[in-house]
Amino acid sequence: MDKKNALRAGALAAGTTLIMLAMTSPALALTRDDGDDPGHGLSVLQTLGLFVGIPILAFLVIAGLVVLGTKNTKKLPHA
Repeated sequence: MDKKNALRAGALAAGTTLIMLAMTSPALALTRDDGDDPGHGLSVLQTLGLFVGIPILAFLVIAGLVVLGTKNTKKLPHA
């Protein structure tokens, strides 16, 4: 009985996915719009800096601020 339910769920998921894919239209990314004026592309170094470097730097800055904000300057004596 368990295999039957799993097979039914898989068939339903696959059927739903196929129907959704069949109903979608192409993105039409090659069709230019009026006023569309794209700039030049990014180099590999610019892309890595934008999508890798800046998020890592932002994480480090935020983590540093959290550590500095939670640092206890006065040590409490142990009881």
